[in-house]
Parts: sequence; C-alpha cells; structure tokens
Amino acid sequence: MKQNLTLIVWPAIAGLLAALLILDRWVLPLDPRARETQLEPVSYAAAVREATPSVVNIYTAKLVSQRRSSLGGNPLLRHLANHPSQRQRIERSLGSGVIMTEQGHILTNNHVIAGADAIQVMLYDGRSANAVVIGTDSATDLAVLQVDLPDLQPITLGDSDAARVGDVVLAIGNPLGFGHSVTQGIVSALGRFGLQLNTYEDYIQTDATIHLGNSGGALIDTRGRLLGINTLIYTAGNQTQNVSTGIGISLAIPESLAIFVMQDLINYGEVIRGWLGVSVEPIVVTPPSGGIKQQLSVVEVAPGGPAQKAGILVGDIITYINGEPVQDGRLTMHRIAMLRPGETISIALQRNRQSLELNAIVGVLNHSTAPETLP
Repeated sequence: MKQNLTLIVWPAIAGLLAALLILDRWVLPLDPRARETQLEPVSYAAAVREATPSVVNIYTAKLVSQRRSSLGGNPLLRHLANHPSQRQRIERSLGSGVIMTEQGHILTNNHVIAGADAIQVMLYDGRSANAVVIGTDSATDLAVLQVDLPDLQPITLGDSDAARVGDVVLAIGNPLGFGHSVTQGIVSALGRFGLQLNTYEDYIQTDATIHLGNSGGALIDTRGRLLGINTLIYTAGNQTQNVSTGIGISLAIPESLAIFVMQDLINYGEVIRGWLGVSVEPIVVTPPSGGIKQQLSVVEVAPGGPAQKAGILVGDIITYINGEPVQDGRLTMHRIAMLRPGETISIALQRNRQSLELNAIVGVLNHSTAPETLP
C-alpha cells in the first residue's frame, strides 16, 4: 500500500512543480518595470551624467611676436634695414581638464597650457572663468589650474591600479572645440612606455577615439569614476603630434600617478620624488621552481647617493624591494620615485650567489640628480 502511494505522490509533486515553473516563466505577466529592465539596451548614460559636470573645456591664448623688415621681402634691400618692425598675433589652442576639488583645482596636461598668456575654463553648465596656474610637471606632462567659482562638482575617483585589459572605458573632452563629447572603447593595454616623451611613462592604452582638444580630459569607467587623464594620440607615423585623429591607440596618464603629482603641486608647488641613485638593467631569470622572473642588475651607482650609502654595488642583482618581488624594472623605478624622501626601504639582493638585505634611506630627486634609469 505504501509503495503504491509513493508511486502516486511523487509524480504529482513533480507535475505541480513543472506547472508552477511554466506559469512563472511563460504565462504570468512580468512586472512592467522588470520587463523594461530586461529590454533596455546597454547604456553608459548614468556614467556620463555622473562625470560630465566635472570635465571642463580649456581655451588658451598666447601672444606671439613676429619680426619683419620694414622694407618688405626684397633681398637686395633687406640688408639696409636697421630697424625691423614687429607685429604680434594671438595664437589660440584648446584642450580639456578635470575638476578635482571643490576649491577649483583642475587637472590637465602641461602641453595644453604651456606658454599660455591667458587661460579660460568653460564649465558644462555654461559658466566660464579665467584660470591661474598652480603648478606644472613636465616629467609627467601634467599641470594643475585653479578657478574661483562656486558650486563646483569634483569628479569621483576610480582605481587605475585595479584597471584590467578589456574593461570598458569612456573618454570625455573638448575634441576639435565641439565641447563635452564622449567616446567609448576598452582598455587595450596597461603600463605602456618607451615613447620617450616624458621622464615617467606608465600609460593606460585605450581604443576610445581621441581628437585634438581631448588632451587633459577624463578617462572614466562605466560608473563615471576617473581612471586617467587623456594625453596622447599614437599616430600611424609613429609620432605623437597635434593631429586631428589617431589610429585607435590613445594613451592616458593613470589616475594614481595624476593624483600624486597634483597633491604635490598644490602643497609644495613642485613634485617631490624619491631617489635611490642607481641605474639598473632588467634581466630575466628562470628559478628552479619553474616560470620566469625579472630582476634588476645594478649597472651604475651615484656617488654619495642613498644606494651607495646603503652598501649597494655595481653588479648586485635586486630581487625584492620592501618585501615585494621585482616584476617590472620600469614599474619599480616609478614606485621609488613616488616614495617620500626620508623613508627607509629594504632592498633584497644577490651578490656573488649570496643573499643580502640592505636598508636605504630614500633621497630627494632634484635638478642636480638623475632619476633611476633603465639603459
């Protein structure tokens, strides 16, 4: 009897569950809001709405003097001209910037405002103001401006160190003077360097379309948070120039580096960088456990520098800095530059097949010292 009940009850329960599934999935009407969510196409409107009020258009003017002979272009008479006349013209350019603080600090590229006699900033809401230069850093091509306007909306910061190749990104700027335009792409690569345009290169590469005027604008993630400052277009001629368009290779300065530079320019008027006093050469080693690792071979030590004082010698192989394995030589040099003078760092190295650990006190990189280099 019990066996017969089991044969009847279980099929009935299974049938009931199947009926409920059918009703829920195909028969019962969806909530209108749920239906709209399912049918709504992918959109980044919320991210753009969040970030756009923090992106500004920058217009600069520079007075350029031109010397010309009062006798015109006659080569026979030009040598008689003792008092050449001068005429002046105004050279204008444009770019973009990002509002970083409620006090009106704006990040942009140094090349956007270099040599400018007047700088005007236009906000998304139509307001405009003259800007003053707080500081510039040619080593990273960054500059900080400031405007005196109320009710500014600083951009929300993202985490460029957490960016991944393949992440969707948006570029907002002032391309060709159109003002507050948005393009979309992905992160194509991280840690790009070797263009030799700046001392410190650690670019985010994207395929978001960038035009003349986008320089200094915001590269944001899909939540409207700042990932970088759009800086360069890599052109087909292997040059980075002021051209109207690129070939899908755009470069941005990571947010983490931009913030480091901005804070120093605001606080000190210049960027204070750490200095170890070494030149290194990357080498690749294959440990017994397998895999491939990169280490740094010291090829030069600055006399009297922090490295020499710590006991580092030419030929030493640096394996760890502050307990972290050396994985990329250029990245390691960047991290040293972002240390504060006076900090003590531990350096693990190999010397004649012996392991050593030394402590070095970070020095100050200034005009009389050379930054850490990779040959």
